[in-house]
Amino acid sequence: MNKMLKTRFLSLLAFGMVLFSCGGDGGDDPVPAPSPTASVPSVATTIPANGATDVPTGTVNVSINFDAKVSKDNSKTINVSGGNAKLKGTSSLTNGNQTLNLAVECPDYETLVSVTIPEGHVFNTAGKAAAYTLTFTTAKAPEKPSANITKTLVNGETAQVKKLYSYFLEQYGEKIISSVMANVNWNNDCAEKVNKLTGRYPAMNCYDFIHMRYSPANWIDYSKIDPVKQWYDAGGIVQLMWHFGVPNDEASINNSSNWNSSREGNSFVASNALKEGTWENKVFYDQMEKVADVILQLQDAGIAATWRPYHEAAGNATLKSGASWGKAWFWWGADGPDVFKQLWIAMFDYFKQRGIKNLIWIWTSQNYNGDKSQFAQDTDWYPGNQYVDIVARDLYGKDADANVTEFNELQQTYPNKMIALGECGHNTTSLIDGAKISELWSKGALWSHFLMWYKGDFGSTGTMASDDWWNDAMGTPCVITREQLPNLK
Repeated sequence: MNKMLKTRFLSLLAFGMVLFSCGGDGGDDPVPAPSPTASVPSVATTIPANGATDVPTGTVNVSINFDAKVSKDNSKTINVSGGNAKLKGTSSLTNGNQTLNLAVECPDYETLVSVTIPEGHVFNTAGKAAAYTLTFTTAKAPEKPSANITKTLVNGETAQVKKLYSYFLEQYGEKIISSVMANVNWNNDCAEKVNKLTGRYPAMNCYDFIHMRYSPANWIDYSKIDPVKQWYDAGGIVQLMWHFGVPNDEASINNSSNWNSSREGNSFVASNALKEGTWENKVFYDQMEKVADVILQLQDAGIAATWRPYHEAAGNATLKSGASWGKAWFWWGADGPDVFKQLWIAMFDYFKQRGIKNLIWIWTSQNYNGDKSQFAQDTDWYPGNQYVDIVARDLYGKDADANVTEFNELQQTYPNKMIALGECGHNTTSLIDGAKISELWSKGALWSHFLMWYKGDFGSTGTMASDDWWNDAMGTPCVITREQLPNLK
């Protein structure tokens, strides 16, 4: 090869190598650059935000998010300061080991709380994270409810019921009394499950006379008051209510399986229950006699109780649109507010005539789960101050703000009565818990007591609340459990 050809060949060879090294169709991918060196982790974000104000009292779940995966050293102690604030348990890592979680018990209002993560509590291969202090301020103390609450009962005369009512008055606006619904039958099963989960019993257990038409039977006999007495003797408060069942028609009077409390499919006429000579009137008083007999047994045993009959009377009847489905859903509301009030007074007078004087009477206001946009208030259904001791509202799946709105509305409407959360539980469609007690309380929904409904299927308690909800409730300083009750006998 002559010199000129050799030079040209070498030039073409060099040019080809350059093309090859730059890549092209069908060429190999370039070698990736080495990863950057890991850096010491630092805090990216926090929940609550550093410097946050108006943080609800109770258990505050703190999350500290780092900009890298970390490990933790539990020998490095997290410090919590501010009033009576304290760390609950130990920290944990989630979110691919980038989020440090801890729970801080914050019982005091308007308190600056500091949470200090010491140097080295979290670390990675590059080194120890620097010390970090998160601060936040708890919410202001809510205003206490009206000081004008009636101090005497409408028909409570036993020493025990007077003592119980006085205790309710003392706690009103200061603390909330915990309560759970028995799983329909005459038992304490749900309360036992709450205790197994949380280590504490609800202060109050609620029993329903819903199966009175069957009693006595081998599976339900209300005349055997042992379950209620056991609860009372253990220091608990007794609540009673009644899904008042009636025959669907006259032919079903002796067929207990064909009774119910609903309006639909029921020919029982509420107004006839007040008319002598009608079959409805006979059933009405026969059933009241059976319930009164049991309540007198409790009274003779020295047991006082709160009493919540005829709940949610208005149902959908206060629907603003006037649509056809705007009706009561229980028979006792089917004939409207005037008949309902007569039914309430008829029961009140009958019980008084029988000598029952150990009850605190609770009327349940119904505004379809607090939906003011669609439903008017049911003030026309209120029996009257002389027949009611406490006013309640049933709310399912509602957040803390909704609880505050409903509580304030009722307190303003009935300023001389204590206001209670008659029933609560998860949203029946989404199964989302209602507001945690710590949250609704810190925002100012100062209910006298709450009653968690039974029939749950996603927690361990057999109620309509998750285990997380119950742990919050029974661990919140504002909540009274059975262990904290004084002797109310």
